[in-house]
Amino acid sequence: MTLVKDYKQIWYDIIYYLSGSLCYSIGIYSFAKDAGFAPGGFSGIALICNHLWNLPIGTMTLLFNIPAILISYNVLGRGFLFKSLIAMGLCTLFLDVIFPLFPVYEGDPFLAALYSGVFIGVGLALLYMRGASSGGTDFLTLTIKVLYPHFSIGFVTLVFDLLVILLGWPVFGSIDSVLYGLASTALTSLVIDKIMYGIGAGKLVVIVTNQGHAIAKRIAEISKRGSTLLNGIGTYTGTSRHVLLCACTRTEIYTICSAAKEIDQGVFVMVTETSEVFGRGFIEGSVNSQALPVHNRKNKRRKYRLPSSTPSY
Repeated sequence: MTLVKDYKQIWYDIIYYLSGSLCYSIGIYSFAKDAGFAPGGFSGIALICNHLWNLPIGTMTLLFNIPAILISYNVLGRGFLFKSLIAMGLCTLFLDVIFPLFPVYEGDPFLAALYSGVFIGVGLALLYMRGASSGGTDFLTLTIKVLYPHFSIGFVTLVFDLLVILLGWPVFGSIDSVLYGLASTALTSLVIDKIMYGIGAGKLVVIVTNQGHAIAKRIAEISKRGSTLLNGIGTYTGTSRHVLLCACTRTEIYTICSAAKEIDQGVFVMVTETSEVFGRGFIEGSVNSQALPVHNRKNKRRKYRLPSSTPSY
């Protein structure tokens, strides 16, 4: 049974790596290559080299990744780097061998930037979901994060990407190249978050009331949702109150709020966004469980798998 499960996971890895590398390469080669801008990361530098000296994009990206791998090997761990090398090899194959056989998009550069961001985001999300990466500045970003914990990953990534995007200004000879690069990078981050977190996204309804048990029972009857009942004290009135926490989908918000209002006219309701909801009635397990940081206590060394919100190119 375990052997069958292992084979199943291997096939999942292959499908995700191929699909992710294909989408990523479409975004880079088919849309960004001749659009006059550079997205962030090493692939952006490779596009600049291709524009100036006609050097192969995939090979240059791979070469830029070699020193980053050597620097971050002890931090990121063998497993993550091995999977990333497979993804990088596939990306190189698509970028330098397969896609040059097909025409590239030569229309509106702004549309090219948008579609580039979408395809790159989809590709990276698929790789992240299997604990891999296309390489790029992720390696350096996570290494810096370990050495300087007070730096945020988003800040370090933004600095790297911004430097590459700004470098495209004198190379492509237009300020538009910076705007297109920013649009592509921003859309890439948005698509990654929507794919990896949007799948399990939902709402959290917080209900403050004097009739918590009755409202919880009513919610269970009409929406089949359970809720968590907490005891609280209102600091303004000094009275004891019930606090109900109910995770639900967007379509269930009105029903749950109406049920609370029906039981208690003076109820206090707050609705907040949740990026992921796991458990019965939602998603069993985590969609990005392979992309979370792991601390190795045995050798007192941190090994990081790529967080979903960090685009790498």
